[in-house]
Amino acid sequence: MTQREHIAVYPGSFDPITLGHLNIMERAARLFDRLVVGIGVNIEKSPMFTAEERVAMVREAARHLTNVEIRTFTGLAVEFVRDCGSRVMIRGVRPLTDIAAELTMMMANRRLEPEVETLFMIADGELAHVSSSLIKQIAPVAGAQLAKFLPPVAMEAVLRKIG
Repeated sequence: MTQREHIAVYPGSFDPITLGHLNIMERAARLFDRLVVGIGVNIEKSPMFTAEERVAMVREAARHLTNVEIRTFTGLAVEFVRDCGSRVMIRGVRPLTDIAAELTMMMANRRLEPEVETLFMIADGELAHVSSSLIKQIAPVAGAQLAKFLPPVAMEAVLRKIG
């Protein structure tokens, strides 16, 4: 009997990648043989960074993780998970703000793809409240303080973007 590779998929916008995202990637990469980070492309949203810029940022921030692959996707995250040959979707959640919406999405995803399970992970300690939306709000006034929330590659990119 051959051992099947255990693959998890961590989908998100990563616009930009935060230290919270990176914390979840590091922990998920320890739990699975391979972790696919799926950078969602939604043509109806206007992100701060292009898909290519986000891929480059995530690739640089996660370069120390040898079993992580970065890909872009469009459409439903649960279909992307299936297309990656996985049955596990990792979702990063913030304890107070994300739970209700994520549970609703998880139930919808189970109806769409019953074989795909959602694994919720909360970023460690002081990173649990950090979101890309928060970064966009504080970036114009935070300056070097962004280092508390972003990996260096993302901090440099955000500071360049806001001028």
